[in-house]
Order: sequence, then structure tokens, then C-alpha cells
Amino acid sequence: MCGIAGFVDYKKKSDLDILKNMTDILYHRGPDFGGYEIIKEKKAIIALGHRRLSILDLSHIAHQPMHYKDVSLIAYNGEIYNFKEIRKELEKEGYDFISNSDTEVILKAFDRWGIETINRFNGMFAFALYLKKEKKLFLVRDRSGIKPLYYYYKDSVFLFSSELKSFHQFPSFEKKIDINALSLYFQYGYISEPHTIFKDTCKLKSGHYIEFDIDKESFEIKKYWDVFDFYNKEKLELGEKEIITHTESLFESAFNYRLIADVKVGVFLSGGYDSSALTAVLQKDKTDKIKTFTIGFYEEEFNEANYAKEVASYLGTNHTEYYCTQKEALDIIPSLCRIYDEPFSDASSIPTILVSRIAKENVTVALSADGADEVFGGYDMYKDAMRYKETIEKIMPLFQKMLSKSMSLIDPSKIPYLKNYNTFPRKYEKLISMLDHSDIENIFSQVVGINTLKDTRAVLKKDFIPLEIVDTDFLKEEDDFNRLLAIHYKTFLNGDILTKTDRASMSVSLEAREPLLDYRIIEFMARIDSKHKFKYHQSKYILKEIVHKYIPKKIMQRPKQGFNIPLERWLRNDLKEYLRNYLDPVRLQEEQLLNVQKVSEIYNAFLRGKSEYTELLWQILIFEMWYEEWLKS
Repeated sequence: MCGIAGFVDYKKKSDLDILKNMTDILYHRGPDFGGYEIIKEKKAIIALGHRRLSILDLSHIAHQPMHYKDVSLIAYNGEIYNFKEIRKELEKEGYDFISNSDTEVILKAFDRWGIETINRFNGMFAFALYLKKEKKLFLVRDRSGIKPLYYYYKDSVFLFSSELKSFHQFPSFEKKIDINALSLYFQYGYISEPHTIFKDTCKLKSGHYIEFDIDKESFEIKKYWDVFDFYNKEKLELGEKEIITHTESLFESAFNYRLIADVKVGVFLSGGYDSSALTAVLQKDKTDKIKTFTIGFYEEEFNEANYAKEVASYLGTNHTEYYCTQKEALDIIPSLCRIYDEPFSDASSIPTILVSRIAKENVTVALSADGADEVFGGYDMYKDAMRYKETIEKIMPLFQKMLSKSMSLIDPSKIPYLKNYNTFPRKYEKLISMLDHSDIENIFSQVVGINTLKDTRAVLKKDFIPLEIVDTDFLKEEDDFNRLLAIHYKTFLNGDILTKTDRASMSVSLEAREPLLDYRIIEFMARIDSKHKFKYHQSKYILKEIVHKYIPKKIMQRPKQGFNIPLERWLRNDLKEYLRNYLDPVRLQEEQLLNVQKVSEIYNAFLRGKSEYTELLWQILIFEMWYEEWLKS
């Protein structure tokens, strides 16, 4: 895994030192080598920088930026798992190769087939490729958005990088907060693509590429893949046995592809169904033991290590578990905003960083089971949203509107017997919104949102325009369950889960691979009727049936847990000084971004014992820490 950075400067004021600064701040993504290339064209200076984490062909021949004759130049982050097959095709066409890297394959495949070559790639990737004769720069991001790619364009300067922190190294980059994007952060805990925290700065959407014409000083953003396309297709008429058999064959291919490396590879194992499926299929028919890694906590209510150990023992893996103390977890908090250089409040990033550190001591590549819930239907929130919709549909439309209007006139905090239930007022507001707009998308938005629009407006000092996190007009899927899977794949999976794993793993120079996000798996599952995904009151039915072929049900069947931390306890004890410092009214007043009075009300209510706004306080704390790290430094 690697990091890339670069620029197109029409003012011609940038130099090699600026490129090095932009690139080397990504040292954690690639500590093995740094490469820098400046091309001076008539109209602009084009620069490509690369930090290398050596995974395939560890020799200097595979260093980047890599040239192909006088034709093209590439800086690339990622892995093309089927590069050997593509290489064989190219060799038949007369192309010779001097390295064993997938980077060289990309360059020569691009020379043979042009931009259409990206449809041949099975992998995770973000790359910048410059065609010298055509004077065109291509920026490409993989189908699911596993690898990040940001860009900034203003005043004849175009910047790109794997992480936002590179842009801070460019002299003319303007750090102006986009209040609309900030509202997304407070609603969901992350900022969804294509938005970022800064104005004039975007995330390149997953499944898209930029074609930048240097001579014309303009670029187009084009889509080459969209998960909605496959949900829109006619459903496959297959029986349960056929579906399970084909899915398992896809697993075997996808999982084993991701073992290809010239360094040691391991697996994150939690003991849940997703990582157990990954581990079981990989260990199948292998004499060498797969390396598995688990993080444990001494607080029993947050600990999954015992489950993982039982699965590892049954499958016979080479298992490593590490029990971390609360102090070790808390010690990560000061570094969160350097690792996540955009406001990001998913607290499970802390154990993800911890398990990445443990894995890095033994391997350079770790396989993660992210995406299973979004592909196979694992979250309870899908069922919750559908249950809300079913209930609302039973209410006559006229009564529905009357009820919504009546409820909006009532202050839930004044209702006897209910006012003491901390979360009730906020759930009450969400219910009003569901009654006003009872389509499944809005209901789901209320279910998954951390804060309502009303709460967000109360916290932010400035008004904002609500942003759509995804355009569903193109989604023709009629089944509500499948619609929710499609939406969540393009939003939460991309903006939260993949961001969390990428930054956590790369913070310790560990490559995280995502086998369950092999595009063949989602393209197949998108065409499967939801009745096969949620069956006999079981979520993820297909995936679970595969796991049960390898591991007994008595080992696997337990409540879904996930990476959790005692957030409220921390905020009341170990982090109370953080809150006092970062939520200081004088400090907030100077920034002119948050409503000082509202923040103080929330903070004081929390100190009096109310836990309703625990997550919102954490969001405010993370934002303030981010602000100090990136706007005050």
C-alpha cells in the first residue's frame, strides 16, 4: 500500500520542494521509498509524488513514479489482484516486462486499452497516470472506494492526494470550512463523498475517474461503475442451494486473490460471522496456518477475544491475541485527528488502530471482513427502518399528517414519566420526521443518523444547506431491504467503515485488504432477492449458511457485538479535562462555528448525569481537536 500526491500548477510557481513536502507527509503510508517527478509543460507544471510500502516486487525496479518509455507516468496506491492474468494478455500482444509489479501492468494495459482498462481490474486502487503526448492526467478510484483520493481546484492550481494533509503543504491551499459539509459530520459522524470539510476540495467518488486536459485547463468527472446498476438489474431466478454454492466459489476466488504478496499476510479475526467466514475459507485445504489477530479488552462487556480464540482454535490458525488496557486505548485519542485529518467521530477507530498495531508486528498485509453487513444484510437498522415504515403505512394518511402536526407542538421534555428517559426527546423528533416523509430512504436516514437536522442546526452557529448523502433517483430497485443495502453500500460503508480501516491501518504502515468487497460478490448479491438474505428471522442468512459448513453453530451463534468502547464512562472520567478545555466558551466564541450557548447547555446537562448527548459531545470534542490540529497550527 502506498500514498500519492501531486499537482497541476498553471501559475508555474511550484517546485520539487513543495512536491516533496506534499508527498513526505504521507510517509506513514509508504516508509520504504519516496519518489518525485516534475514535468514542465508549456502551459503548466505537472507533479507526481509517491510513498511506497513494498508489497509486490520488493526491488528498486518497482519504485514509483514509474515510466513507460516516453509515453506515460504513474503514481499508484493499491493492489490489482488479477494483474498476472492481465500481464499474460499483454505479453501475447507483444509487451515485455522488467518487473514483477502490478504497477507496470497498469501502465502497459493503459497503453493497450486506454481508460477502458480499468474495467478489467479486480482490486483496490487510486492512481494518477499522466499521458505525455496527449497531455492528459487521469485520476482513478476503485469501484467501492477502498482507497481514498482527494482533489482541490482553485485559482489555476489543481492538487490531488491520498489524504487531505498533503494539501496543507501547498502554499496557496485555502483552509476554508464548508459549513454544509460540517453539517453532514454532525448528522452522521463522517462527511460523505464527494464532499470534504473544506471548500473547493472534494473526494473523488468511488467508481469514478477524472480526465484532466492540461492544454484546455479543464477536467471531466466520469463514472465507470455503480452498485445501483446491479440492484437495478432483473433478479436471478436461483434456488437457495445454487446461491450458496456460487457465493462460496466467489469467496474462494476473492479471498485467495488477496493472499498474493511478497510479504507476510494475516487476518483480523473478531470471532463474528464475517471474519470467521473469511478465515474459514482461507484456511480450507491449506497446510500452512493462517495468521489471525484479535484485540481483547479487560472490560467483559466490550470483549470479543474469547469468541475469536474459540474460532481460531477450531480452524487451527496461528492466532495472536492482545489484551489492551484502558490507558492504551485512551492514549490513542490525542493522535486521532492527525490520523483522520477530516472530522471523523466513529470511536471504533480506536480499537481498529490498536489491532492494526498488533498485526503490524507480525505481518505487512492484513485482511479485513468489512462490507459483509452491507452486502449480505447484517445490521438491525435495516429491519428497524422497514418496521417503522410498515407501522406508518398502517396509519391513514390524513391521520398521519394530523399526528405529525400535533406531535410537533408538544415539547417531549415536558411529558410526565417520559422526560427522564434521556434518549426519548430525540427519538420523538425523528418520529415526527418519519411521519412527515414516510419513504424508506427518509426513515432509514432517521434511523442511521446520529443527530437530527434540528439538533445539527441548534449546534452550528451558521445556517447551512442540507446535503444529500446519495442520489437515489437512479436506483430502480423496488424491494425496500435491497434498497437499504444499496444506499448503505454507497454511504456508510464508503464514508465511515472504509475510511476508518484505511487510516487506522496505514497509520502503522499496514496494508488492509477487503476480500468481501471483491466487485464480483456485490454484483452477484445485488441480483439476489432479499428473501434469501433475511430468512427464518436470520440476517446475513447466505453468509451464515456458508460459515456453518466450516464451524459449528454452537460456536458461532451469539449476539452481534462489534468494536465498542465505554464512551460515556471515558467522557465522565478520563476525558473530563478534555471536555473542559475544548468546550471552553471563550474558545468556541473565537472560532465562530458552534452555538456556544447550546454547547454549554448540552455539556452542563451531561455533567448533571444525562447521557442523551454523549455521542454529540464526543463529536464536538473530536471536531474541536481537529480544528486545533489543522486550522490553528
